[in-house]
Amino acid sequence: MYDHILIPTDGSEVAQIGVDQGLMLARKHGSKVTAVTVTEPLGGQFAFASDLWAPSETEIAAYDDAQRMTAERILATVKARAEGAGVPIETIHIPWRLAARALVEIADEKGCTLIVMSSHGRTGFSRVMLGSQTAEVLATAKVPVLVAR
Repeated sequence: MYDHILIPTDGSEVAQIGVDQGLMLARKHGSKVTAVTVTEPLGGQFAFASDLWAPSETEIAAYDDAQRMTAERILATVKARAEGAGVPIETIHIPWRLAARALVEIADEKGCTLIVMSSHGRTGFSRVMLGSQTAEVLATAKVPVLVAR
């Protein structure tokens, strides 16, 4: 049924809940996994909304290097857990994107049949200001989404 599970993570403790749940399901059902981390554009989610600041080439290169190294560390941890559980895994870092859209696109591109992710559970004003990547994935994904808490 769920032969290819997409597991997004930002490396946080909250995201680890989704990673653990996704790997458990993959092991139980013999599924392969694609683990993904997405790093936002320099300037975060507001980078596309303003032209008030433009980073230099040096700042962009330093940011890209830092994000790549962070993504490698995050994904190496997930890969080690998957391999320890006997789950086949591919890891992907998607740079310079907003998370929800990138996750829905990669799930479609890779032919994933389930997305397993956690939610930070923000409500009220903090959800309005920070957005909810999980809510956007739920609203736009073409495949089932399991939200672990």
